[in-house]
Amino acid sequence: MLVVVGSDNPVKIKAVENVFKAWYGECETTGGRVETELPGQPLDLSQTLEGAIRRAQKAIELSPNADFSVGVEAGLIKIPNEDWRYFDQQIAAVLDSKGWMTLGGGPSFEHPKSVLERVLAENKEVGDVFETVSGIPNIGRQEGAVGYLSKGRVSRLSITEVAVSMALIPRIMPTLYR
Repeated sequence: MLVVVGSDNPVKIKAVENVFKAWYGECETTGGRVETELPGQPLDLSQTLEGAIRRAQKAIELSPNADFSVGVEAGLIKIPNEDWRYFDQQIAAVLDSKGWMTLGGGPSFEHPKSVLERVLAENKEVGDVFETVSGIPNIGRQEGAVGYLSKGRVSRLSITEVAVSMALIPRIMPTLYR
């Protein structure tokens, strides 16, 4: 089985590989950079979902013979009735070779107000702001902001695995979903 990820981020690729191996057995997982034509930092559920879907759709162009393509997008989702609070959440889209798209979301967490203010005011991605806050270059390609904020108790890898797993749920009992 060949699985292609619409990203060159090693955390996303490893998370997809871990989940597909656990669910389906042996597989080859590759990834590559894709353009979504969306903002670098999605700021609502709609943009985050669209980013994941576009990544999955573009990924299949990288490996047309793939059995599955996967898109994972992390976005900031405004918490209703709150002035400045946002959840950071990952959404996964899984597209199979027959064109069936399934979706899932991962756990969500809040960022500090000072980080959100910079993201919003300076039009930056969360990872870029956290590189400065943490002093860790390319933090989004490693433990992620969640790893830094949780002092290693939760990793970007683990929350990405949950999002991808949730996107695979409809495939367990496809007759209920199709």
